[in-house]
Amino acid sequence: MAECDAPDLVVVEGEIPRDMAGTLYRNGPNPMFPPLGNEHHWFLGEGMIHAINVADGKASYRNRWVHTAQYKAQRKAGHRLFSTGFGEASLPEADGVKRNVANTNIVWHGGKLLAIDEGSSPVAMDGDTLETSGPWTFEGKYEGPMTAHPKFDPKTGEMLFFGYMAAGPGTPDISYQVVDAAGKMMRSEMFKAPYASMVHDFITTDEHVIFPIFPATIDVERIMKGGPTIAWDPAVGTRIGIMARDASVDTIRWFEGDACYVYHPMNAYTVHRDGKTLVIADVMKYERVPLFPNADGSKAAVGLSEQPSMLVRWTFDLDGNSNSYTEEALNDLGGDFPRLDERFTGLEYRHGFYAALTGEPGNGKPFDTLVHADMKTGSRTEYHPGAGKYVMEPVFVPRKESAAEGDGWIVSLLYDQVRNISDFIVLDTDDISKGPIARVELPTRVPFGFHGNWRGA
Repeated sequence: MAECDAPDLVVVEGEIPRDMAGTLYRNGPNPMFPPLGNEHHWFLGEGMIHAINVADGKASYRNRWVHTAQYKAQRKAGHRLFSTGFGEASLPEADGVKRNVANTNIVWHGGKLLAIDEGSSPVAMDGDTLETSGPWTFEGKYEGPMTAHPKFDPKTGEMLFFGYMAAGPGTPDISYQVVDAAGKMMRSEMFKAPYASMVHDFITTDEHVIFPIFPATIDVERIMKGGPTIAWDPAVGTRIGIMARDASVDTIRWFEGDACYVYHPMNAYTVHRDGKTLVIADVMKYERVPLFPNADGSKAAVGLSEQPSMLVRWTFDLDGNSNSYTEEALNDLGGDFPRLDERFTGLEYRHGFYAALTGEPGNGKPFDTLVHADMKTGSRTEYHPGAGKYVMEPVFVPRKESAAEGDGWIVSLLYDQVRNISDFIVLDTDDISKGPIARVELPTRVPFGFHGNWRGA
């Protein structure tokens, strides 16, 4: 899709709250050119940032490609150079050009807007114009891969992140970094996971860091024999590493569980109860990794929408002698893209939000429902936009900075298949089932992407 600016959007339904001010940024893979072959994977399209700015009851829209080295080389060539299929070769013209799709998340920290994919350094952009500054290596202190899901401590303002395959392709090495509120690197360490895998996300509390290693394996020997780059291998099981935030990575304690996969946790917190230290993590759990084949190269029996992730609670007893953990189902409606009131990241909390599929499932079918889950009572409220309308990740915006947890709005993008266009919607968390209190028509269809965040004015 083309870059564009729309300075005065039409509010076609309701009114944008006058005291809502800020920008919703979203990132997603929008391939510049058609695939080279037949192996196109959703994860490998080039990143484009979409920004909806809200102020004084009005909204504007702007989108820009992330101008990575990969983007610039292809733009100069006028055709695709880099493969969008795992294991598929790129053109010789791509040799020597650093690969970075920068398409998974977009975060604001230390005065920089950072576009991230999990295999590269973040790319810095201007928060207002969306113009690309270039790769950001924290003043040269870290040049490795960075997860697309850094965590932000609501008390200190620190940004915590990790990178997998940090010692090179196929390695089990994971880096761990802490950056202060101003963007200065304060800590960087490296450790080896039990095996090499695709580690999409991690979890933090105010006291602990949790590194989940799931059997979406990356086996160099398998790859050299022509096998899949990333593959489901349940035989290796799940390993969850936990360490205190003020401790060294040498102290990580590894717990073991059944094979599963979690793309996205919702939140975690540490409690001290009956003389025990417990880490409680709420995650969206898949029975197997979606979107990737089995280790023998065969395709998965079911797709993303036929077997959605389920919200479960894992409890780890850090004072016990067992290396296992317990699991409790939190509700019976599957989905993904879990979010919370980020002012409670790493703390005990009550309000969670996610996208779900409640209509008829189908291969590649997008989410059609937004969910507000009460993590204390197990109850939930749902917003159903109607047939042919599909939602993206919900993002929470507090009504004011001093508002109680969960008191505010959910903002998201809604795709209308009939109109072939996307809307920016605002839902009141008092009751999201009532539908948008504001719906703003965007000038274009925003492709189904991954993640976004709200930056207050």
